[in-house]
Amino acid sequence: MNILFLGPETGTSRHRILALQRLGHKVYNVNPDRFCPPPPLLSRLDRETGGLLFQERIAKHVLKAIEGVRYEFTWVESGRAVGPRLVKQLRRSGPVVNYNHDDPFGRRDRKAWLLYQKTVPHYDLIVVVREENVAEGYKLGARRVLLRTRIADEIAHSPRALTPEDHERWDTDVLFVGTWMPERGPFLAQLVGRGVPLSILGNRWQRAPEWPVLEAVWRGPGTTNDDDYAKAIQCAKICLGLLSKENRDRHTTRSIEIPALLGLFCAERTDEHLRLYLDGEEAVYWRDAAECAAICHRLLPDEAQRHEIARKGHQRCLDNGHFNEPLLTDIITEATCR
Repeated sequence: MNILFLGPETGTSRHRILALQRLGHKVYNVNPDRFCPPPPLLSRLDRETGGLLFQERIAKHVLKAIEGVRYEFTWVESGRAVGPRLVKQLRRSGPVVNYNHDDPFGRRDRKAWLLYQKTVPHYDLIVVVREENVAEGYKLGARRVLLRTRIADEIAHSPRALTPEDHERWDTDVLFVGTWMPERGPFLAQLVGRGVPLSILGNRWQRAPEWPVLEAVWRGPGTTNDDDYAKAIQCAKICLGLLSKENRDRHTTRSIEIPALLGLFCAERTDEHLRLYLDGEEAVYWRDAAECAAICHRLLPDEAQRHEIARKGHQRCLDNGHFNEPLLTDIITEATCR
């Protein structure tokens, strides 16, 4: 199938482009974000007005970029910069699907998703990862809404063969990989205060009020390199999975990626995490920093148990099948068979 993919050429969006190609599709990629106003002032204005001011400009540039391109299916990744007129035009060539693993109906990003919300009724199908988003999508006039668990990638998140040099660079005891968010600083500072040998890889941590405590355990900014990310996870004895409360998370992409990479997944006890992995056997869960610290102190000296939990979690992850290729196949089938 000839597929037009509107989304970034980086990160998990790139993983989906490559997965579509592995499935035998011909993919033409255009990133609408390239046509957004340049930073800092205009991009901030664009975000604060939810993309409404510049939607016509972006639509014009996207349509010009695909002149002469043959496609019969359009995948819109995220869709923050894609408006109704553009989707209406794209639908002339076939179904248009939106996949969004953010929380475009929540409050965390304020008005940033206004254009997306106005575009929801024009998609043939929207795919979301939160139960709340299903009713919220239909309330805004969505034709069809699919709820799906977040995913890892078969290739990007497959375990690597590690060298002594990899271990020298990446070995850690308890690792968190992720961006600073207001609720994360206090939690990780509590772990440090309870003697947990923590390492943090991620961006914006200098903004944290707890930075004086966390600076000593910060190991650098996040990486966009798949190999570096994979090796950091594999070389950690315990990998933390933290949720974004403002984003109404009950699981995240880390919930799939860490076990896929043979990491020991240690996260908040939620209904969705409990459905993914057995507590104490395939992952370990906590309710607060005190319980998390106790789990870390118990497991760090017990290499055999750590490896067994990680092994079982990895196998359960494979059995669950939450990966790009089956998700993409499922969504394309849902969109084209009606």
